[in-house]
Amino acid sequence: MVETAADLLGALPPGEVPMPLRRFARFERRKRAKLAGQHIAALLEKDAGFRASVAEPLRAAQPELAEAVEGGDVPPAADPVRVAMLGYLLRPPGWTGLVEAAREELERSATVSQEQDAERRVAALKEEVAAARTARAGELDKLRAELRGAKTEVAELRRKLHDARAKARAAQEHAAEVTADAERELTAARERAAASDKELRKLRSRTERAEAAAETAKRAAREGRNVDDVRLRMLLDALQDAAQGVRRELALPSTIGRPADAVGGMEPDTLTHRTLPGRALSDSDPQLLDRLLTLPQVHLVVDGYNVTKTGYGELPLADQRNRLVSGLGGLAAQTRAEVTCVFDGADLDGPVAIAAPRGVRVKFSSPGQTADELIGELVRAEPPGRAVVVVSSDREVADAARRANARPCPSTLLLRRLGRS
Repeated sequence: MVETAADLLGALPPGEVPMPLRRFARFERRKRAKLAGQHIAALLEKDAGFRASVAEPLRAAQPELAEAVEGGDVPPAADPVRVAMLGYLLRPPGWTGLVEAAREELERSATVSQEQDAERRVAALKEEVAAARTARAGELDKLRAELRGAKTEVAELRRKLHDARAKARAAQEHAAEVTADAERELTAARERAAASDKELRKLRSRTERAEAAAETAKRAAREGRNVDDVRLRMLLDALQDAAQGVRRELALPSTIGRPADAVGGMEPDTLTHRTLPGRALSDSDPQLLDRLLTLPQVHLVVDGYNVTKTGYGELPLADQRNRLVSGLGGLAAQTRAEVTCVFDGADLDGPVAIAAPRGVRVKFSSPGQTADELIGELVRAEPPGRAVVVVSSDREVADAARRANARPCPSTLLLRRLGRS
């Protein structure tokens, strides 16, 4: 009805358009139906003339239906919407029943349409469910077949895994046995190599000593003398100096006898002879070293590191050696004794340059040799009867010196003597 009234507003002359709707008459048809819909509906409800104007196009389009509505005899096949519109606009007696009947018919039609749609939808859903069931059955059969194949494959894989684990355990056990055998063989080889290295070091040391002895013998031969000649010469010098010392001590005359010595008579008491230096003195006697150094042609052999570590072991080894050798140089100059200082060469990486003062001989033990062994060789190299003094607080060195007829002296006495120098 609103759309029909909106179409009518555009066709009416401006003077015939109701006052409330005149401002909408110039709008486009669609805008009039949309914007003026409430005003048109209100005016149709209140204005009977406007209703009659709107009903005229409908009467002209369907005159028979309009007469049937006015007469109260509506055909059953008539459009309920058209019947309701004509009844509302023409308002014959009982027009509200026509509108209500049209509403019920529309609701019934809508219900039937919804039921039909629901039936069609249920039928479609049933077809979809049947198709889904069929597809599901096929899929289930396929999945069952795949499951049976997977179970078979899993069983085969489990069997292979069990075999592989058994082989792996056997391989591990075999590898452990091989590793243990290899470790035992390696340990034995290392022990043999260590023994071989040790024996090789000993052989090298012996070879070096033999080569050194051969070189010494060659050098002595080139100089026209040998070791026995040197020992004999040293012994003769020692005997000569000792004889001169004894002569001075006993105040012996220069000749064996004089005529006046044979004349009898009383002679005054002579002085008792003095004790020879170095005798009957204990190792702790401060005068021991001084007495020993007065012996003729005395050879002072010093255990170097034993003395330095006793006196000033907090210094580095190089400083210890330099300090001791410097002190021994002063002692050699004062006493004119032959001085040999021996150091252990085991911890040295190579040759050590030491500026030895005059009168002091410095020696390092060879590889595979200790300083104690070198001191023993030096003492045994001296001829029997020569005075040899070994300075060391090591009991083994002192005992070895006594067995070689040398006189041991504690390191503290030498340190005390060097402190007075």
